Amino acid sequence: MNTSGRVAIVTGGSRGIGRQVVARLAADGYALVVGYIGNQAEAEAAVEEARAAGAEAIAVRGDVADEDAVAALFDAAEQRFGGVDVVVNAAGMMKLAPLATLDLDELDRMLRVNVRGAFAVDQQAARRVRRGGAIINFSSSLTRFSRPGYSAYAASKAAVSAITLILARELRGRDVTVNAVAPGPTATSLFLDGKDEQTIARMAAEPPLERIGTPEDIAELVAFLAGPGRWVNGQVLYANGGAI
Repeated sequence: MNTSGRVAIVTGGSRGIGRQVVARLAADGYALVVGYIGNQAEAEAAVEEARAAGAEAIAVRGDVADEDAVAALFDAAEQRFGGVDVVVNAAGMMKLAPLATLDLDELDRMLRVNVRGAFAVDQQAARRVRRGGAIINFSSSLTRFSRPGYSAYAASKAAVSAITLILARELRGRDVTVNAVAPGPTATSLFLDGKDEQTIARMAAEPPLERIGTPEDIAELVAFLAGPGRWVNGQVLYANGGAI
């Protein structure tokens, strides 16, 4: 697929999977808008990596759960590059605790970022993505794993899956695909923080491929959905090496 002139917004693009998605789409020739909330240095580093690959790129700070900030993110993309073709909604947070002991303030924070944030970004994407474009959300394989301690996070990502499936059908006639990627355990700081080597080894042994996923694994799938995967629409794709 010819990606010349195509523009992608990647929220959560300064770290983890989002950072690798920026690099992968830059290699494909997209112009990139890196959305971030806190770490300007990491966001600027992602921009520099994209530019080193020959892509145009800018970083825009904003909270995905703030509708005005999200609108400003899309405004920046349109003003700098003329429009938006792909939106990758990779921003998210995770707090782990058993349901009985989880602080409800933490639940509210997670729902605000993971659910309200996905909704606000998708709302602007639904209004602005050009024909032939793609909206790619991030759910999680944890919606199927049913691991103790993940009830709140899994619930937030199940909501993202529901939003994705419905939005795909609401955009009938627009020639815009809407899908969600649902990674399994992936070697990012979000996943690795707080886990001992024994826990990580146990999770790595679960899929038939017998390893933890990498951000590169997930970015390849995103690149497919963003470009050549035009006949994949209204789906949640579980990228976990066959663990479920």
